[in-house]
Amino acid sequence: MQVTQTSSQGLKQEFKVVLPAADLAAKLGAQLAEMQAKAQIKGFRPGKAPIAHLKKLYGKSIMGDVLQEAVNEANRKIVEEHELRIAVEPKLDFPGGQEELERALEAEGDLAFTVTFETLPKFEIGSFDDISIERPVAEVAEADIDTALKNLADRAQEFEPRAEGAKAEKDDKLTIDFTGKLDGVAFEGGTGGDIDLVLGSNTFIPGFEEQLEGAGVGEQRVVKVKFPEDYSASHLAGKDAEFDVTVKAVAAPKSLEIGEELAKKYGFENFDAMKEAVKGNLEADFHKVSRDKLKRALLDALDSRYSFELPETLVEQEFNNIWSQHEAESLRANQPVAEEGKTEEETRAEFRKIAERRVRLGLVLAEIGQNAGVKVEDKDLTEALVERVRMFPGQEKQVWDFYRNNEQALAQLRAPIYEERVVDHISKLIKITDKTVTKEELFKEEEEA
Repeated sequence: MQVTQTSSQGLKQEFKVVLPAADLAAKLGAQLAEMQAKAQIKGFRPGKAPIAHLKKLYGKSIMGDVLQEAVNEANRKIVEEHELRIAVEPKLDFPGGQEELERALEAEGDLAFTVTFETLPKFEIGSFDDISIERPVAEVAEADIDTALKNLADRAQEFEPRAEGAKAEKDDKLTIDFTGKLDGVAFEGGTGGDIDLVLGSNTFIPGFEEQLEGAGVGEQRVVKVKFPEDYSASHLAGKDAEFDVTVKAVAAPKSLEIGEELAKKYGFENFDAMKEAVKGNLEADFHKVSRDKLKRALLDALDSRYSFELPETLVEQEFNNIWSQHEAESLRANQPVAEEGKTEEETRAEFRKIAERRVRLGLVLAEIGQNAGVKVEDKDLTEALVERVRMFPGQEKQVWDFYRNNEQALAQLRAPIYEERVVDHISKLIKITDKTVTKEELFKEEEEA
């Protein structure tokens, strides 16, 4: 095997490799000899079929495997001898074309190819003692607990039929049939039967629920509305519509004490235990938002701290991922891919910057984690897999088997866990100062970000 480096430009290293025909023929002969000892060919005693006959029958197929292994082995040796850290799978090119490849498959000629490796950049991590981050924190107030309890009470709300002839009021639950029409013609997706609707819940189009207040059982009404301009169904967005509505039942909300009765409904021993559980959940939510703020600030600090050449292929792959997602979301919302006030070219440029940031931070975090010996424990991966499985009720076994038999899918579960572990590691090495803020400030910042 002859290896010559032909190019070294930035992160790309190119080599020319020549696999001599004699070496390939020798490997083919060895495999045919091994096959001869086991082969049972019609017309020959076991193990006595001539090598030439076996070569005629199976030579080309075996040689294909020989070539593949020879190419892989050549690439492995180049990586080891030149101490390359590979970013993506190497790119192969066979300049001799199909003719040379066919000769090699017949063990009648050398096989020459070029291989291009895109490598990972080298950079110094340094220390983190000069990084200082302010972490917003908020206390769970009694009012927050009361709001959460009221929401739980609303979810557990029960209704009882109103007296005959009674009219629907706000907060009542109606059971309705409806048919939506545009210019007098029923439109697809605009018909429903035996649909429950709580007046004032704002689950239907704006203006729909208010027009049913005062309706009684058996009453028919025509509800006139205008679909929002940003409505998800583009053929309805901004259109005026009418709904023929029949009220089939009217039920009033039953009183529900936010106390022991509510606690019992949710399976708690008493109301105090329920309040503690609610408080704990809220504190966990607040803590997660605070941590997200800390992580975002830390990533911003790392992004501005490091500057190095990025593997083009990794950036292109990341850009294609986020751009295709953006295109799909724009299509669903019936909006142009260009962001407001920008051309598509300018939007693409911004998305490419996002891709570059993600790749840069990914490389930095990976390097920090490797140097620090950060690992994802099996139990952490199992917990993440269990959470993913729970998202697919009724398909648990299929989802479990899919991940357990798919290393790439498991890697997608492992990656965010690894990132969190690295962030934990760095957080111990930087200066963090807590800043007390209100709940509104904490969560408003989250929404804007």
